[in-house]
Amino acid sequence: MPDKVQIGLIQASHDVDGNEPVEVHKRESIEKHIKLVREAAEKGAQIICLQEIFYGPYFCSEQNSKWYEAAEEIPNGPTTIRFQELAKELSVVIVLPIYEREGIATYYNTAAVIDADGSYLGKYRKHHIPQVAAGDKGYGFWEKYYFKPGNLGYPVFDTAYAKVGVYICYDRHFPEGARVLGLNGAEIVFNPSATVAGTSEYLWKLEQPAHAVANGYYLGAINRVGYEGPWNMGEFYGQSYLVDPRGDFVATGSRDQDEVIIGEMDKTFIREVRDTWQFYRDRRPETYEKMGQLLP
Repeated sequence: MPDKVQIGLIQASHDVDGNEPVEVHKRESIEKHIKLVREAAEKGAQIICLQEIFYGPYFCSEQNSKWYEAAEEIPNGPTTIRFQELAKELSVVIVLPIYEREGIATYYNTAAVIDADGSYLGKYRKHHIPQVAAGDKGYGFWEKYYFKPGNLGYPVFDTAYAKVGVYICYDRHFPEGARVLGLNGAEIVFNPSATVAGTSEYLWKLEQPAHAVANGYYLGAINRVGYEGPWNMGEFYGQSYLVDPRGDFVATGSRDQDEVIIGEMDKTFIREVRDTWQFYRDRRPETYEKMGQLLP
């Protein structure tokens, strides 16, 4: 594996009104993101991550069974297969966040990881599922209506270019899984998200750099941009970024533009930082028993 790897983060607006049929959303978004993936590859990206449930609006703004139609099997669904072909063509690794259906009607918020030869390496299922209001019009992050909590642990995928972990959106508020990803060998962790101003923007550039520092890896945070109707519950404020193990921002996107953000990851720098800050050596897991207990 090379020591220096080019990372591509894709942030985009969703331009189809939520009242349109699911198939319209998926068709328009997939075509848009294929173009953006190609742009990222042309700019040198070797590992590319898309935003949370990239092929539609953030439909969790409402509770409507219509959106169950957006779910697909992973890896046998058409979107995963299509992006496997694209990854192979471009020789890039793709982190592909998808609404997953397992069996007849079990649903997860998931990201498939596709290697640079097009092979499917596995998937991560979002563990922490919010049910949080946004604003005063009845909209919010109503994800418990759509997703079961993840049950596959915190896998790290040994791709052609780096060891990749995934955390999804609300997961970022919980440091425990971020540490497990580091313990499992992650060199870079991606957090594809959908978050709006007025809810957690003040945490956006605070929590995830802290995860990168505490765990000695790079972290790529991705947020969509713009307003999505008919809900318009808030502005998706973009500002996707790559941060290094010292907490320094390597590359940052705009607030309101469709954009491919490119930043360089240097694995020798990970080693240098970990040799300086021996957090893995000095941690005391035998004293953390209460972390595994439920509060009364």
